[in-house]
Amino acid sequence: MDYYNVLGVDKSAKGDEIKKAYRKLAQKYHPDKNNGNKSAEQKFKEINEAYAVLSDQNKKSHYDRYGSDNFHKHFSQDDIFRNFNLNDILNQFGFRTGGFDGAASFRTMGGNPGAQPFGSFYTSHQQGGCAGGACAQPAKGPDLTYQISVSLNDVLHGAEREVTLRTNGRANNVSVKIPRGIEEGKRLRLKGKGGEAPPGGVRGDLYLKVHVEDDPSFTRQGDDLVYHKLIPFSDACLGTTIEISSIDGKTFKVNVPPGTDCESRLRIKGQGLPQGPIGDRGDLFVTIGVHVPASLSQEQSKIIQSLKDAGL
Repeated sequence: MDYYNVLGVDKSAKGDEIKKAYRKLAQKYHPDKNNGNKSAEQKFKEINEAYAVLSDQNKKSHYDRYGSDNFHKHFSQDDIFRNFNLNDILNQFGFRTGGFDGAASFRTMGGNPGAQPFGSFYTSHQQGGCAGGACAQPAKGPDLTYQISVSLNDVLHGAEREVTLRTNGRANNVSVKIPRGIEEGKRLRLKGKGGEAPPGGVRGDLYLKVHVEDDPSFTRQGDDLVYHKLIPFSDACLGTTIEISSIDGKTFKVNVPPGTDCESRLRIKGQGLPQGPIGDRGDLFVTIGVHVPASLSQEQSKIIQSLKDAGL
């Protein structure tokens, strides 16, 4: 699917032009104006998916750089609609929403051809009759939220974890994929893995809130990593070469130029963390600190005193 073609804009289109095109199409294909029209329903799904990507600078950047096919290999529907609140978007344009979760709705459309989930417009061939123009929804179990901890290596490479959940006294193992480039506080949604529902209902969803553990060697700053390296005062004055190991174990020789100040930053390009599931890596910055010994020998004291007398 070419998102630019879906919205009818050029690849050079800016944010306001994309928003204007989306609003025009959303008005045309909104369910209120196309009751029971399957073609319009599908078109409404497509334009919202396109806008979810092209209105998000990070997703749009990945889409523009890697193209549609590669983008969809690495971005799931959950990724596409993450942080995209369709209720809020449609409310901004004055549309009636019926209080529905846009991302969940479109995922459901993809997996259940018998359901057309448009909030209060929801109709399902798998359910009974409708009253007042809206069908009864099956009871849903509670959504559950757990915290999952990941390391910086998990952020770098991605990972697969097995999480043990206890519901009603029973232990259930759930497998979850940790995407590359995951950020602190992000939530991973596992549909139908939440709390149990009453008979005839559907299970709730499981949300795993991600906590990125502190690393003993590296500090994360966005997609960059920072490594703090102490060197002697003499090396800071005269210059030296130091060896640095990256987070994935590669060794780099870094030149420290003469006269390097404390807290100077030296860059090793492309040795940081990935910018999302398919993005390039950030950089590794080496922050230089000058080591000050806690005590000096008599000879060292004399040398330091002579440096002081010489104006250093």
